[in-house]
Amino acid sequence: MATEQTRFILRHAAGSDPGRRRSNNEDSVYATGRLLAVADGIGGQPHGEVASATAVGVLASLDSDLRALDLAALDLSSTLTDVVQRIGERLAEVAEENPATHGMGTTLTALLFDGTRFAAAHIGDSRGYVLRDGELHRITRDHTLVQALVEDGRITEEDAAEHPRRSLLMKALQSTGSADPDVWEFTPEPGDRYLLCSDGLTAGADEPAIRDVLATGTPDETVPRLITLANDGGGPDNITIVVADVVQAFD
Repeated sequence: MATEQTRFILRHAAGSDPGRRRSNNEDSVYATGRLLAVADGIGGQPHGEVASATAVGVLASLDSDLRALDLAALDLSSTLTDVVQRIGERLAEVAEENPATHGMGTTLTALLFDGTRFAAAHIGDSRGYVLRDGELHRITRDHTLVQALVEDGRITEEDAAEHPRRSLLMKALQSTGSADPDVWEFTPEPGDRYLLCSDGLTAGADEPAIRDVLATGTPDETVPRLITLANDGGGPDNITIVVADVVQAFD
């Protein structure tokens, strides 16, 4: 188990692909040793790619500011809560500057890392997972209608995977209003492998298959293999992936 004295670094890789059925890619991705994020512009609304890129742009500004700070002294949860609010404000500003983007929105799944702890912020149906001791665990909850139906016991997980409205979001970051993300903190264990992904991965591959691919190779090797897995499953949506390994740091 990790202790307060144990410090880690992240070895990470990221990639994105439009998939087999989309001509454009509305996803955006960001990955450094401090901050990992996937944002999926909402399909069927105007300029989803602008919304996801705007979210990642605000995160990049935060990451730049963090370089001069002692991350261990930060309240990570508050930092992520504040940046999500800023993303919402920026989406509204962009929509005011360009009315054609009014109504745009994006999902966001982000991890902020200080060397000993993670904070997570999540809204929408992009996902976060951890592979630990060979077992894949989802660490996020989909903000979708079908997830609510599953939790109410009205449909099964198997039904949810085939539900015609499985992509209907209940919450997202949008230019038209404030958002209420899930924000929490947790401590990693050495050897953890974290996966952030847009729903293009989970639409094209089931979790056992994702686990099998995620269980081998370096992050640089695993990301393109996961993209291929989703495309081999039909590639129904844009596919965006971050894979990050938690590795003990040695001074």
